[in-house]
Amino acid sequence: MPGAPYTCGMFGSAASPKSTRADSAAAEAWWDSLAHPAQGRLARLAPMAVALALLAAIALSIWYLRQVEIHRVREGIAHDVEYAQQRLRLNLLEDQERGMQLAAAATRPGFGVAQFRASAESLLAASPSVSTVHWLDADGKVLSSVAAAPEARRQRQRGDALGTLAQASFERARDLTQATYALLPADAGQAPAAAALQLTMPIASGSRFLGAIVAEYAPERLLRHGVPAEVQAKYATALLDGQGQWLAGQRLAERPALSQRLPWMSQYTEILLPVPPVDGSLQLRVQSWWLPHWNEGGVLLWLVVWLSVATTWALVNWRHALKRRQTQTALESEIAFRRAMENSMITGIRVLDLQGRIIYVNPAFSQMTGWSAQDLIGRAEPYPYWLEEDCQAHSARLRERPPGGAIEGATGYQMRVKRKDGSVFSARMYMSALVDGAGTQIGWMGSMTDITEPNRIRQQLAASYERFTTVLEALDASVSVTPLGSAELLFANKLYRHWFGASPAGHQTLVVQGGAAVPPASDESATEADIPFAGFPRDGLGAALTGRAEIYVAHLGKWLEVRSRYLNWVDGRLAQMIIATDITARRHAEGLAERAQTSSRLITMGEMASSVAHELNQPLTAISNYCNGMISRIRSGAITPGSLLDALEKTAHQAQRAGLVVHHIRSFVKRSAPQRAWTEVTSIVDQVVELAEIDLRRRQVRLAHQVAAGLPRLYADPILIEQVLLNLIKNGAESIEAAQRDAGRRVVDLRVTQRLIERQPVVHFSVTDTGRGLSPEERNKVYEAFYSTKQEGMGIGLNLCRSIVESHHGRIQADNLYNATQVAGCRFTFWIPVDGADGILSNAPEAANPA
Repeated sequence: MPGAPYTCGMFGSAASPKSTRADSAAAEAWWDSLAHPAQGRLARLAPMAVALALLAAIALSIWYLRQVEIHRVREGIAHDVEYAQQRLRLNLLEDQERGMQLAAAATRPGFGVAQFRASAESLLAASPSVSTVHWLDADGKVLSSVAAAPEARRQRQRGDALGTLAQASFERARDLTQATYALLPADAGQAPAAAALQLTMPIASGSRFLGAIVAEYAPERLLRHGVPAEVQAKYATALLDGQGQWLAGQRLAERPALSQRLPWMSQYTEILLPVPPVDGSLQLRVQSWWLPHWNEGGVLLWLVVWLSVATTWALVNWRHALKRRQTQTALESEIAFRRAMENSMITGIRVLDLQGRIIYVNPAFSQMTGWSAQDLIGRAEPYPYWLEEDCQAHSARLRERPPGGAIEGATGYQMRVKRKDGSVFSARMYMSALVDGAGTQIGWMGSMTDITEPNRIRQQLAASYERFTTVLEALDASVSVTPLGSAELLFANKLYRHWFGASPAGHQTLVVQGGAAVPPASDESATEADIPFAGFPRDGLGAALTGRAEIYVAHLGKWLEVRSRYLNWVDGRLAQMIIATDITARRHAEGLAERAQTSSRLITMGEMASSVAHELNQPLTAISNYCNGMISRIRSGAITPGSLLDALEKTAHQAQRAGLVVHHIRSFVKRSAPQRAWTEVTSIVDQVVELAEIDLRRRQVRLAHQVAAGLPRLYADPILIEQVLLNLIKNGAESIEAAQRDAGRRVVDLRVTQRLIERQPVVHFSVTDTGRGLSPEERNKVYEAFYSTKQEGMGIGLNLCRSIVESHHGRIQADNLYNATQVAGCRFTFWIPVDGADGILSNAPEAANPA
C-alpha cells in the first residue's frame, strides 16, 4: 500500500530489536570461541568471499539483463517478420483483386486484345511485383500476353500452350472457379532464381468457363516490392520454395573473425513462414544475428566488476528498482491503452464530479458537440450543449439521480444536443456512478450516442410500413397470407376482413375452391413427408408455384378470381398468399357480350335471308329439274346407263352445294362459348368469302381478296374472327350500294398480310370499299354501342367487332380514302398478334402506320 512504512529487510523478514540484540550476542560469542589463526584466516577470506559473491551477483545480473535484451530482440524480429509477411500477403491479395477485375472485364461484350493489353498494362503499372500477364482461352491457349519488361521470363506468343505445372494450376482454377497459385520451377540449365510464381484467375460467365487471366511474379521482384525496405535493410530476407531451395533474396552476412571463434556470439535467428495466400510451395525466410553485441574484450563487463564495490548500495536495491520500473512501465502501458481506447471510441464520454462540474470529456464527445475539452472542463450546469428550453428538465434529471445507481435504467434517455455552431441533433445519454478502486463514488460518468441517423431510418421504416399498409388496405382485392403447416393468419387486408372476418377459414375456402394445395394443420407429430415441399429448396418457389382460378362464393354471392403464390415470409417460413378479386360484373358482362355476339350473327343472317334463299333456290331447282328429266327419260326408255349416271352425279353435286351452304350458315349463327385454337388464316378467309358472296351478288358488289403466302397460324376463335370480317365486308357493300357507285367501282377489297407492329409480329387484315366513307362525327362515334350510320342498323356490329379484336389483344381502326379532296371510300383495318413458335417473322417490314 502507498505510504506504508518499509519494514522488510533484504530477505523479506521483519526483525524486532530484541531478537536482533540476541543474534548479535550469539555472533560475538561464536567469534570469541575461535582461535586467533582461525580468526585471521576468516578476516582475510571474508573480503574475498564478499567480493566473489558480489562478482557472482553482478555476473548473474548482467546475464539476466542479457536474457531480457535477447528476449526483446527476438520479439522485435518476430514482429518485423510478421509485418513483412502481412505486407507480402496484402500485396498478393491486391494483385489478385486487380486480376479478378480484369477477368470480370473479359466477360463483357466487345472485350478484345486491345482492351486486354490496356488493362494489363494498367495492372502492371499498379502492381510492380507482377512481371507478366497472360490471357488464356478455355483450352489454356494464350490469346495475348503483356510483360513488364522485354526480358520477362515467361512472355508468350498467341497460341502458346502452358507447361505441365501451369496447366495443372489452370485446370484447378477452372474446376474450383477461384484464383489459384502455383510455383513454376526454373527451366533446365537455369538458376533457381529463374523460377516464377503463377496466379491463375478464372474467367466465367454464369456457369460457363471462358478462360483465365494468369499473372506471373519473378521471385526477385516479388521480394523487392512486397517486403518493406526497412525489413530488408535490417535482416537477411529471402524467398524459398517448398523444399527449402533458395529462390531470391539475401543471405546472412559473415560476422567478424572474433565472433566466429566465440560460439555464444555466433548464434543467429532464423524464421521461416509460409507466404499466404500461396500454399506451402513458397516461404519467406528472415535471418538475423539475434544476440546483442558486446564490446570486444568485455570492457564493459570488467569495468562494472571493478566498480561494483562502489555501487554495492545500488545492487542491494536492484531488484526493488527493477520491479518498480516494470510496474511503472506496465502502468504507463495500461494508461496509454485506456487512453487510446477512450480516444478511439465513437461514443462520447463525459465525467462529472459530485458537484456536477465536468472533469473529463473524450475526443468523441468533443467531436459530436463541437465543444473542445478546454471549453467544457470545469463547467457546471447549465452546460453549453444544452438547449435553453430543455435546461430545466435536464437539471431536474441530474438532481434526481440515485446515489450509486443509473439514471433512466439501462436504456438511458433521449435528449437534444446543441452543437457549438448552433445546429441540433438527437442523442441518447446513459448515466452511471463512477467508483474508484476503494469502492467510493467520486462522480458520474455519462456516455452519449448520436441517434440522428437511427431516428431517421426508424421514421423512414415507419413511413414505408404506413404506405405499404395504406396501399394494401385500399386495394379492391382481398389479400391474405397463411404459413404452410399452420392455420395461422399472417396477414389480411381490409377487404378480406370485410368478406371473411379475421379467421383463416376464408383463406382455406379460397384455396380449396381454387384448386391449390391445402396447407396442413400444425401437428408436432407430423413427419417431413406430411409437409408440402419439405426438403425442397425454397429459393424461387414463390415464382414457380402460382395458380389462378375463377370461383363462385355462395355466401358472398360473388364471382372471384383467385390467384395463389408461395413466398418466404419475413421469419423464414414458407407461406401461401391468396389474392381474390371480385369479377362478378365482368362475368355478367361476358354473358351479355356472348348473347350480343350471337344476336349480331342472327341479325346478320336475317339481313342475308333473301340472298340465302336465292342461293339455296338454284341448287334445289337444278335438283328438281334433273330428277324430273330422269323420270321422263326412264319412262320413255330413252336413257342409257351412262346418261343416268351423269345426271345422278350432277344431282348429287347440287345437293352437296345446298348442304354446304346450310352448314356454313349453321356454324356461323349457332351460339357457343369462345373456343380458341391454332387456326389457319386461309381457312378463315375461305369461310368468310363463301358466306359473303351470297349477299354481295344480291347487291351486285364484287369481292376481291388476297391472302399473303406463308402466314403463321393464329391462336384465336375462328368463328369470332369470321364474324368481324363478314360484318366489315357487309358494311362495305352497304356503303357502296348507298353511294350508288357505277359497276366498275362496286368492289370490296380484302387483303391479309403479315407485319411488325409495336415491335411484335401480327397478322394484318384490311377491308377497303369504294363507298361514301365516314364523316368526322361518325369516326368518333362509330364504335359506340347502339350508334349506327344506317337507318335500320342496331349499332352493335362495330362495337362487337372492336370487343372481339381487343379480346384477342389486337386493335381496329377506320380511315377514309381520298381522291384529291373527295372521299373515295373507307378502309377498316385490324390486326391480331402472333403467339408461339409459328409467329416468327423473318423478313416482315416494320409498319410505320398500323393502317
